[in-house]
Amino acid sequence: MKLLIPGPVSTHPDVRAAMTQDFAPWDNDTKPMIAAVKDRVLAIAGGVPGEHMALMLQGCGHYAIEASIRTFLPPGGRILIADTGPYAGRMIRLASEAGRLVTVLPVPADRPVSPTAIAAALAEDPGISHVGIIHSETGSGVIHDPAAIGAVVRALGRRTIVDSVSAFGALPLNLAERPEIDAVVFSSNKCIEGVAGIAFAISPAARLEACAGNAGSWSFDLSDIHQHGLKNLPGTFRFTPPMQVIAAFSVALDRFDAEGGQPARLARYTANMRVFYDGMIRLGVAPVLAPEHQGPIVVNIHAPTHPAWNLLEFVDALKRRGFLISNFYNTENPSFRVGCIGDIAPAEMTEAVEAMALALADIGVDTRKAA
Repeated sequence: MKLLIPGPVSTHPDVRAAMTQDFAPWDNDTKPMIAAVKDRVLAIAGGVPGEHMALMLQGCGHYAIEASIRTFLPPGGRILIADTGPYAGRMIRLASEAGRLVTVLPVPADRPVSPTAIAAALAEDPGISHVGIIHSETGSGVIHDPAAIGAVVRALGRRTIVDSVSAFGALPLNLAERPEIDAVVFSSNKCIEGVAGIAFAISPAARLEACAGNAGSWSFDLSDIHQHGLKNLPGTFRFTPPMQVIAAFSVALDRFDAEGGQPARLARYTANMRVFYDGMIRLGVAPVLAPEHQGPIVVNIHAPTHPAWNLLEFVDALKRRGFLISNFYNTENPSFRVGCIGDIAPAEMTEAVEAMALALADIGVDTRKAA
């Protein structure tokens, strides 16, 4: 079964094989693996050794987003979040429930956030210290540019938290050139093509030290994770780590490097997206985004208006042909989303398009009559 979802993604057999042994997480033989993983993701992010720290947290990407918000904003601190879609909505909720004050900037769901709009909102409220950025909005497929947004944020003396969960490893990001970033957050099960279970935040060491005591949580405190690493060396965890996940991620990083790193991964995902996007048009179903706004990570397709259309029946028919997509809508106007990431090549995306044509026929949808 090939997973055409935005994560967890389909993984290579070598990645899965790495999970077949037991590990003692505090054994001296495991510490170099953990330390090496941190060094390697720091390099992918363009971080500066000694100035930026790669921090690991057990759990999903949202855990690291909450930890970043709690760590870098004090209780009652103010953050601006552009409402780009469902994943921005999650950041809004995480910040609000952590007792931080959120200013929501409404933006069109089908195009990138305007840096000018960000600058205007910040100028209107000098009390906002941070801007939350969704790098790749999984709910729509739109890419939002941390560099363009960050430039105006930095010019106004504010800082950013970047949710790069579904983008890191595919879309370029250089922390050395983005000193306004307090944290870039991602997880193990997206564009690096590992399995789920580890969240990462990469942050400036100076900011981690300056913001100690903000979190109001032991579990979600990046400053405490940083201090633990300083005291106990980089290959250690505060609490029991999912070592099989880390071992699989290490192999996924080997494959990432062998493929050619971020540029090569972006090229493959872009090719995947283009094959799928164009294939859907040929089938007579409409992508949600215009081509100029379509990112390489996920494509949303308008649900056909044909009376026989049923998403769950379509998902089941597609599964019988070896492909799995998300079985729910998460856009205001119903659309189903298809991930273009993971251990998938353009030839398999061609097969997926063919499988979707057959699945539509299975459920009685004639796309020539669909909107």
